[in-house]
Amino acid sequence: MHRRRRTALTVSAALFAAVPLLAACGNEAHPGAAAVIGGERIEVSAVQAKVRDVRDAQQASPQSAQLIKDTGQLGRAKLYDLIVDRVVQRAADDAGVSVSRKEIQDERDTLMKQSGGEEQLAAMYLQQRGVAPGQLDDAVRRDILVGKIATAIGATNSPQGQQRLNETFTAAAKSLDIDVNPRYGAWDDTKLELGMYKAPWITQVSQVTAPEAGA
Repeated sequence: MHRRRRTALTVSAALFAAVPLLAACGNEAHPGAAAVIGGERIEVSAVQAKVRDVRDAQQASPQSAQLIKDTGQLGRAKLYDLIVDRVVQRAADDAGVSVSRKEIQDERDTLMKQSGGEEQLAAMYLQQRGVAPGQLDDAVRRDILVGKIATAIGATNSPQGQQRLNETFTAAAKSLDIDVNPRYGAWDDTKLELGMYKAPWITQVSQVTAPEAGA
């Protein structure tokens, strides 16, 4: 057995509904880009593809009307995810931690058992985090990385530990020189926010005991 920190799963659907879905278009500095991070572009088309995947999954859900209503700013949420993926990866690189394919699968298996099966797990992520089934591995990978980063930097499950973790992500974000298309809002390195949008999972770290990989 080993101890591992994992980010909380629940993201209030209300956070996705604060502002309408924003139409994406290029700005003068980076036409066609939703954001430029560490010199690499995130294309508007990539964000739109993520949005389509979620909308397709929502349309297939018995709660489709409510899910769509609760994710009014889905374009911003998907861009936020793509930005934070890169921020977490930079922090992981700096901390010298990584995640294997087996760890992702093991974590998925654990989550499936906890939620009652694969369909239930997919429905939970879709409802709580706006994550389509095809995006689930990326979300799980990011959660595992956040936990490993917390362990590597000694960020305990305390206000001081949380502050240390936030400072680590802020430093990683600043090093990437994140430039966001103003159609999606402005990125704040210190608050880890995109406009008024901030998913709370990144600042909710809990300690759990899980079976060791391969046990």
